[in-house]
Amino acid sequence: MWEYTDTVTEHFQNPRNVGEVKNASGTGDVGSLACGDALKLTLKIEDNVITDAKFKTFGCASAIASSSALTEMVKGMTVEEAEKITNEDIANFLGGLPKEKMHCSVMGREALEAAIADFRGLVLPMAEGEVICECFGVTDLEIKRAIQESNLRSVEEITNFTKAGGGCGKCEDKLRAQLSETLSEDLRMVPAVEKPKRMTALQKIKKIEEVLEREVRPGLKKDGGDIELIDVDGDFVTVSLRGSCTSCKNSQTTLKEYVERKLREHVLDTLIVEEEQ
Repeated sequence: MWEYTDTVTEHFQNPRNVGEVKNASGTGDVGSLACGDALKLTLKIEDNVITDAKFKTFGCASAIASSSALTEMVKGMTVEEAEKITNEDIANFLGGLPKEKMHCSVMGREALEAAIADFRGLVLPMAEGEVICECFGVTDLEIKRAIQESNLRSVEEITNFTKAGGGCGKCEDKLRAQLSETLSEDLRMVPAVEKPKRMTALQKIKKIEEVLEREVRPGLKKDGGDIELIDVDGDFVTVSLRGSCTSCKNSQTTLKEYVERKLREHVLDTLIVEEEQ
């Protein structure tokens, strides 16, 4: 027995917007009766805004609830806003779905994409992919997208999100190969982040002197003050305030809020500035 949220139960027992929109602007048909899940989504679009949405579905409680929730979500949205909806958005709207039923939210998203494509007179790329799972008619493009968008890491998760492999199981090797290939591609696409080189003590001192000269000293001199670097010991920077700064009662504020902030911004964010005693 699956554990459903109250929202899922409500949308299953009292589904919204059941039926078909007359003279629909776009229609999305996904799944099939033979596969156990099928959804027909029809949209009415006026001035690029979805003014009505209805559905007919054949499937379990999660499929009905996901379809009902989707029609409520899209009404009032522009086409561009609606096409950004993900299966995770549908599941979240329902307060979550059992992991074994996530494919129902995926079916809702696919139906929405198909309806929008129909409205625009386009053919979805998914329809052109190679069928990997014969039992449920799932293509390699659908599987690859699910892996990437939902961060899938096992064949079991692929089945939960796409139903692929949930029939005879003969495609499991292909699913495993698709998983490995997709994850390898993603790794190749991530650029290597070069770690910043650690500065030597001399490089750090030179950098601090440059920042004091360029960023700090001009501001102090405007008020008749000045600053001198005394020592650098690890992250501790000792300085001496000169001129009018020596008698200023706000010298500690100057050190922390001005000098230290500038050095942390331009040299190293762990530096601590102290005044020579």
